[in-house]
Amino acid sequence: MTTVDLPLLPLGRGRDAGSERGVECPGDLPSASDPDLVARARAAKEALGERVFVLGHHYQRDEVIQFADVTGDSFKLARDAAARPEAEFIVFCGVHFMAESADILTGPSQQVILPDLAAGCSMADMARLPQVEDAWDAMADAGIQDVVVPVTYMNSSADIKAFCGRNGGVVCTSSNAEVALEWAFEQKGPDSKVLFLPDQHLGRNTAVLKMGYTLDDCVVWNPHLPGGGLTPDQLRDAKVILWKGHCSVHGRFSPAVVDELRATIPDVQILVHPECTHEVVLKADLVGSTEFIIKTIEAAPAGSSWAIGTELNLVKRLADAHPDKKIAFLDKNVCYCSTMNRIDLPHFVWAMESLVAGEVVNQIQVDPDTERDALVALQRMLDLPGKSDKD
Repeated sequence: MTTVDLPLLPLGRGRDAGSERGVECPGDLPSASDPDLVARARAAKEALGERVFVLGHHYQRDEVIQFADVTGDSFKLARDAAARPEAEFIVFCGVHFMAESADILTGPSQQVILPDLAAGCSMADMARLPQVEDAWDAMADAGIQDVVVPVTYMNSSADIKAFCGRNGGVVCTSSNAEVALEWAFEQKGPDSKVLFLPDQHLGRNTAVLKMGYTLDDCVVWNPHLPGGGLTPDQLRDAKVILWKGHCSVHGRFSPAVVDELRATIPDVQILVHPECTHEVVLKADLVGSTEFIIKTIEAAPAGSSWAIGTELNLVKRLADAHPDKKIAFLDKNVCYCSTMNRIDLPHFVWAMESLVAGEVVNQIQVDPDTERDALVALQRMLDLPGKSDKD
């Protein structure tokens, strides 16, 4: 199969339904300077009543998350939506792959709306189905495909989840990645290998720091190089084949800043997400999912000092909620999730007022075949032991 690279589209302009890089947002948006935006959002939500259920991801900006009925991480929010079958409309204030997951898990009578279709995910876009199928073919050529189990992070597109469902694989979150990998290694006997995508850092940190594999056991498949940049022997010798993808936010944190903070803030504790690079995770005191980060700060004693390596909206919200603790951001520069931040108040008001007027805008619909196969991989995750609802 030949991989055709996709054009680079400016966010909010152009249309490519097969990519999360940017699609146009139709309609006339309210002005961001409109002083009545908050009142308009509140009025629209009241008019829709129980017909609408608003989901707000932890990385969402404050101006929008104030209208969320529930907040959380992507899979938790999708399951929350599925638990509200009476809600006709699910307005997902997050990014595209999250809305896809909500559409997969909710009933056929429910409609999932993403206020801005250009709210994608750079990590999810780093693993596209033709690229993954090319890699799968290369593993067949190397004679290892029969012992490779694909594991995809929740932060992936629906068609990648479906690929895993069709090929004996599973979905994981950052909090159950170890359990998912353990399951995967049990599927094909002692020769089992794992293809972990799309985030190389979560895969590496889990395999090496939690499961006892070495860095030499891991190789990185680069979809932009012939043969992934790997020889057949390298594929055969590896236990974990990591996809060359990463989170544009968590990948920014550096070991040098960790060292600097330790030198300038007495008794600072470094708390990071496992999507951070291996070098940063090695220097951290605590590593865990977004929910783990939130609960750790909530339980921390007054006066304690923390530097947190995750998205800035969440770090600022934690600092505001816990003024008795010293909370710093683990980066010298502003580091928001830029695509998540496309869901702003004007887009939210436009989507909600359109629903009040009887017009469903920006509906996210996963085709039936993809939904069926993705559900297989998601159900395998739900059947794993332990908690599977936090990423």
